[in-house]
Amino acid sequence: MKSITAEDRRRIEEGIRQKYTKVAKSPEGNFRYPTGEAGLKGQNYSPEIFIKLPKDILASYCGVGNPFTLGPINKGEAVLDLSCGAGVDTLIAAIMVGRRGRVVGIDFTPEMLERATENLRKTSLDNVTFREASAEDLPLPDASFDAAISNGVFNLIPNKLKALKEVFRVLKPLGRLMIADQVLTVEPSEGIRSMVENWAR
Repeated sequence: MKSITAEDRRRIEEGIRQKYTKVAKSPEGNFRYPTGEAGLKGQNYSPEIFIKLPKDILASYCGVGNPFTLGPINKGEAVLDLSCGAGVDTLIAAIMVGRRGRVVGIDFTPEMLERATENLRKTSLDNVTFREASAEDLPLPDASFDAAISNGVFNLIPNKLKALKEVFRVLKPLGRLMIADQVLTVEPSEGIRSMVENWAR
């Protein structure tokens, strides 16, 4: 497939920002799959989170899967949430790692980070940090995380190889990358122009 140009990339990023600016207000009606509490229940999230997190935080969930089914998140660990959105998975990870652990959520949409920060304020968690950044260029030190989680993100990243290199750079030796995402199982039939136009839909 023909590679995307710098202009294509700009249009993709602008499309993603526009969509997720709307999602920051409410994910309802912006996706073809269940969001909010129904989405969490449909993805078999632990019943514990429905007790520990307020309903209005749960309502901001818009993930495509449950990365926590792919392996354990242990007490005291450092976890990175890639393109954290409204921060629901970030806060869940923070509960899992406990007070001795820490979680960093990164996202490149300011409105989503504002929603994530607002959600954090509604909890008593003090082991969470949110930062504005792209998964393709992480402003984080080498070998600093035990695990990285990602929920419905890599399908939106233009340069997936660069993002993966960055993730593995910041993971410690034997660190885990836990991804839930949507994937194509066949080569896309439309041309590059159509793909760029529809990237964030």
